[in-house]
Amino acid sequence: MKIKFTLILLACVISHISCIAQKEGNIWYFGNKAGVDFNQETPTALEDSKMNTAEGCATIADAQGKLLFYTDGTTVWDKNHDPMANGQNLKGNSSSTQSAIVVRKPSSVFIYMVFTVDVIGSDGGLRLTEVDMRLNGGLGDVNAVKNNLIENSTCEKVTVISHKNERDHWLISQMYGQNKARFHSYEITSSGVSSLPVFS
Repeated sequence: MKIKFTLILLACVISHISCIAQKEGNIWYFGNKAGVDFNQETPTALEDSKMNTAEGCATIADAQGKLLFYTDGTTVWDKNHDPMANGQNLKGNSSSTQSAIVVRKPSSVFIYMVFTVDVIGSDGGLRLTEVDMRLNGGLGDVNAVKNNLIENSTCEKVTVISHKNERDHWLISQMYGQNKARFHSYEITSSGVSSLPVFS
């Protein structure tokens, strides 16, 4: 019984360590040039952002909690707070409640997938843009995958959750118009985003 309890306790400790070791969400940029750094025990205010948005935005850091880039759904800024050369004119909208979400592409170290959502009723829809962190001397830039249409009739909602295989993801968005009560879930693998969603 004591051995079993010790193994359970060890599993909990390992689980806790693996959770706190991932710091991709430790930097937040939002609002009118505001930000917060959660890398220390006491969160620190950041005032170096170039973004001014009243609603949705997304930030991603590396596993050590160092800023990689952030976006309001229309522009992608690198860690030096400069717009990426090919990272402008994305089809999201800074007035969309969830204008963007960022996730690392499965089985890739350098490619990040930026999913953007336009204002409800607009033609931007749900789109995919990729940032390759190998470009621009390691500062990153948008590669050839830019504003690829996934769905053209969505609400201002998007999220990404982990797949049960612990490698891939699911991209979920709420439809707009006649299909307003329906959610579309797209599987994200190392090959990209599935063309056929799961309806619910």
